[in-house]
Amino acid sequence: MIKAVVFDMDGLMFDTERLTIKAWDYAGEKIGIGKMGHMVYKTLGMNIESARKVFIEEYGERVTEEDLSKHAKEFFHDYYNYHGIPMKPGLIELLTYLKENNYKIAVATSSNKEVALRHFKRANITDYFDVIVCGDMIENSKPAPDIYLKASELLGVSPSECLALEDSPNGINSAFSAQLIPVMIPDLIEPTEELSGIVHSKLTNLHEVIELLNSIHMNSAG
Repeated sequence: MIKAVVFDMDGLMFDTERLTIKAWDYAGEKIGIGKMGHMVYKTLGMNIESARKVFIEEYGERVTEEDLSKHAKEFFHDYYNYHGIPMKPGLIELLTYLKENNYKIAVATSSNKEVALRHFKRANITDYFDVIVCGDMIENSKPAPDIYLKASELLGVSPSECLALEDSPNGINSAFSAQLIPVMIPDLIEPTEELSGIVHSKLTNLHEVIELLNSIHMNSAG
């Protein structure tokens, strides 16, 4: 029986992974390194500390976190002021369905809390969530299980009764290791054969989560 649904954020609720590619391309050109958007694929699902190590391995001292952050924030600031936060189709419908059907709702995002809360405020969805766990609140980043274990603990729900919605391999491995029920809605990366072996379901959008929950409920009731 599913009692809770735990959401990833970037690439799952918001179409921000593609924006980050553009932002890091912009920052790289400003810094003089050239486009760096490809680094998104190497850091999907990681918190800032883990991503920092990947950048150091790739660029050494040629890129500082301060410069990257400064120019990326310039890009995001201009984009969000003009366009708003790009929500994935079906997000509001799914959150509304979950509230109406008494599911507990959490977020387990590798982004830091300041960024996550800013995004939720822009999208006007903060009040939907019972629990918000961010990358700066746990020790080990995805694919370690820490963030999902923390989310299920704060929800007061057994991991095996939590559906985890993810778009990245690191996120799926994190949820699986924490013994949640992992559901993948791919964004930038399709699941490998190995990853397909550990996901409960692969869906194409958030609308389909409602159908999945109805199906699971019917099977458990029967």
